[in-house]
Amino acid sequence: MLSAPSRGAALLRSSQRVCLQCARTSTTITRAAPLAAGRRYFASAEAVATPPPSSQTPPTQQQTRTKTATSPQQSQSPAYRIKSGIILTRPPLLTREQTPFESAFYLYQKRLNERLTAPFRKDFYFKKDTASDLDWKIKLKERHGVPAKDIGRYNPRGRMAWNDEVLTGSTTSSPENVLEALLADAEARVSEDGEIMAPEERVPVERPVPRKTEADEKNDVRRLDRALDRTLYLVVKREVEVGGKKEAIWGFPTGLVHTEEGLHETTARVLAEAAGVNMNTWIVGRVPVAHQIVQPIEKGEKPEESKEKLFYLEYLKEQADLKARGVKSEQVEERGEKIFYLKGRIMAGQADLKGNKHGYTDFQWLTQEELKEVLPEKTFKSVRNMFDLR
Repeated sequence: MLSAPSRGAALLRSSQRVCLQCARTSTTITRAAPLAAGRRYFASAEAVATPPPSSQTPPTQQQTRTKTATSPQQSQSPAYRIKSGIILTRPPLLTREQTPFESAFYLYQKRLNERLTAPFRKDFYFKKDTASDLDWKIKLKERHGVPAKDIGRYNPRGRMAWNDEVLTGSTTSSPENVLEALLADAEARVSEDGEIMAPEERVPVERPVPRKTEADEKNDVRRLDRALDRTLYLVVKREVEVGGKKEAIWGFPTGLVHTEEGLHETTARVLAEAAGVNMNTWIVGRVPVAHQIVQPIEKGEKPEESKEKLFYLEYLKEQADLKARGVKSEQVEERGEKIFYLKGRIMAGQADLKGNKHGYTDFQWLTQEELKEVLPEKTFKSVRNMFDLR
């Protein structure tokens, strides 16, 4: 007689072709199954005591209406008004002037290029025994055999080719010297008939327009063709009464944000109302680039300290309008203002303050350094981080 495990293994071997290890494993799992079925691997939930029913009855609909009617919630007006302003800029039109180190570096690069490139093949550009060929030979002789026009007296093929750096104090690399060399080389030395012209017979070449314009010489801060290598910012002037006398205060155009408007929409509207529509402008994005908080005028505050507030606060304008019409202005609520400035670019046109709705009397296009002298201190500190590098 075979034992029970032996009979099970023999039965498995006869019915299925499995190895002895698999047969033993199947037998072990079969024996352990009843034990695993009776084991519990989770925690039973404890009974939760239900709270006793509340003795208080919920208020009726009529009681709720009576309570709401007897104690209405009082609405408080915000402490600040939201305004949007425009910082309109004119970008630089010229590159900035070179430093002496930059001029020397560019000259070194030109001379290095002459050393490393292949020799100039004049036969490819000038036909032999023509007026242009004769003109080229005369100019090449004036440059001591150097094909380049603006690198000075330097031979990249001779025994002194290694000496390609200028000495300290040399004017060879200055932009003025380079300009004169290019203008002198542009003059024709030979006529169309192939005859060499005398110096007084040469036709002078038109010189480029200088970097300094007429507006720079006259210091006309209302024109846009000044400081061509700098960024200009539009500021407007408003005359306010400080200590019993009128005083001019400068700032950026601002206006209240209406309920149905966004900041960029208010900015475009304020710019059109303040500086007219005779400008081709572009509002750069819809995100503010600067932020300013103007507090209401406190009692006992000195007039010198409230100059900036007199320029921006709207409730002061409302009080002045009511006073001019003979109406009491005590009901005008005194609130501060939070001003969000957006950046704009002017591409054509000019500002025109005729008939503006904000009381601006004059405008200027100023650089960063000039803004620091004109704007109130708090206004300048609020917007100085958005200025361009130049």
